[in-house]
Amino acid sequence: MNFMQKKASRALFVGRFQPFHIGHLHAVKYILKKADELVILVGSAQYSHTLENPFTAGERVTMIRLALNEAETDPAAYSIIPVPDVNVHKVWVAHVSSYTPSFDRVFTNEPLTSRLFKEAGFKVEGIPFLDRDVYSATEIRRRILANENWIQLVPKSVSRFIMKIHGSERIVELNQTDKPSTVKKA
Repeated sequence: MNFMQKKASRALFVGRFQPFHIGHLHAVKYILKKADELVILVGSAQYSHTLENPFTAGERVTMIRLALNEAETDPAAYSIIPVPDVNVHKVWVAHVSSYTPSFDRVFTNEPLTSRLFKEAGFKVEGIPFLDRDVYSATEIRRRILANENWIQLVPKSVSRFIMKIHGSERIVELNQTDKPSTVKKA
């Protein structure tokens, strides 16, 4: 073995991907230009069926894989790993590291994620946003609730998958309540 060979770099990209959208795909493509391999961490893996986290970890993994296949991304270039939260910031990086292959860089724009990995000694890099006001999972969920067009914000394979699992209906139903209206009539 030639010890002078360049060590392959592996990067980490953390997200909840609720759902995986075109901005996420843009980020993956950007990171793969800067790293040989990418670990995509599906965070908050234990949560589903809430307005903020409507999709299961398995559904999110499927969305990511479908989108990357659609984008003709080499499957050998990435891995997708769901990781549940521990809700203790001091141990979170060690928790993440115990679920993933080793990595030498973290790509994130999320301030807390950035701070925690920097404090643990990792190199952290930002990702150029792609029209962040539009390509946002929060915006997609808002549009679904408002019955506005959201489909163009996600890869075609992801929109087909969300429709197949009745994801839009799930989000709308999760927004309903069995409580009487608290609005007082004038």
